[in-house]
Amino acid sequence: MPVKSFFSGVAVGALILSGAPAAVSAQWLSLGLRGSGSVPTGDFAESESSSNDFLISGAKNGFGYGLEAAAGIGPIGAYAGFDRIRFDCAVTTCFDEGQYTLHGVSLGLRLSSRGYSIFRPFIKGGVTFNNLRGSYGSSSGGLTADRAPGYEAGAGIEVKLRGLMSLLPQVRYVGQNLKARVPGITSPDPDEQGVNYFTFDVGLSFHSPYRLFGR
Repeated sequence: MPVKSFFSGVAVGALILSGAPAAVSAQWLSLGLRGSGSVPTGDFAESESSSNDFLISGAKNGFGYGLEAAAGIGPIGAYAGFDRIRFDCAVTTCFDEGQYTLHGVSLGLRLSSRGYSIFRPFIKGGVTFNNLRGSYGSSSGGLTADRAPGYEAGAGIEVKLRGLMSLLPQVRYVGQNLKARVPGITSPDPDEQGVNYFTFDVGLSFHSPYRLFGR
């Protein structure tokens, strides 16, 4: 995925949107809750290979939840989020009840249309810090992964509802490489493995009636 191109586009969009003085005068603050349906991609979704090169593999579609706080001026804002997503596991080491659980935080920028329409499209991009655990059914052992930085890029639409609430559907792509640790295996090969996925979120956002600063 062209990550550098995405962030270059975000920077250009910020410069263009910052030229609208009427929009920039509007300050905003929001807190949202969301439910997520996630689809693993790449090696994370591959079935277990005969050579067992990839220890983090065989993930199925998952579900989770998260929250996000955001603040900004006009169309430009910053956000901080939290995610917890559980994927079913299809590889033989997971047995029948195995699953992967991923959780972590994200920080980034969000650019949106702050017009008078009830539909406000937005794009976002930032840095993620996630870790992963893999359970092996009834076994006492399991896979763990060190928390490591990754990235996310997404787009969505804010739909204004009555009062101070908005509906927020969005799609995100999360990319990261995590270092796996498995009991009995001292040096996995490869050492770091991709844990990448798309997530489709639907959430509710609550907006503060107060300004960030000033009158």
